[in-house]
Amino acid sequence: MKQDELRAEFVRQAQAVAAVVTPVAGLEEAFARAARLTKEQGGKCLAAPGWDEGETAAIRAACAAEGLELITQGLRERVGDFHTGLTRAQWGVAESGTIVVDSASEQLRLATMLAETHVAVLPAANLRTDLFALEGELNQTLSQAPGYLAFITGPSRTADIELVLTLGAHGPRRLHILLLEDQS
Repeated sequence: MKQDELRAEFVRQAQAVAAVVTPVAGLEEAFARAARLTKEQGGKCLAAPGWDEGETAAIRAACAAEGLELITQGLRERVGDFHTGLTRAQWGVAESGTIVVDSASEQLRLATMLAETHVAVLPAANLRTDLFALEGELNQTLSQAPGYLAFITGPSRTADIELVLTLGAHGPRRLHILLLEDQS
């Protein structure tokens, strides 16, 4: 499958499970979008664990521009304070619109599971057709103990209460995937 077909299929499948996919040219644009989205949704705090020092400085600047607080660690003590979790996704699976997040860190797990909105930055170059196409990369990642990968397909959903579909009952109500074109 060609890269543009792979991208189109990923977007189609992700949207089918209520994820929002937005292309971004670079990390600074991704960070600005995440901060703007947080503010637009009424959030006052963004959690962004796991980014390097330079990336964290850029996220801090984007948050400051929107009047938001940034948390990068100690999320367990701040559960309920952060509206948005901003993380990196390692891969995307086109056949299902799934993102794969290396969540070995508790901080990353908290950001992806306890925020109202999860914003994931996914390099477009890391899209794969299906899970079989990811086998080698998954094996390599999981061979480095301890490992914890989260496969996330759309926002959290359940229909176990009177068979009524509810978003956000067991995790984020919204999933925004920022498809990163430039990895610099």
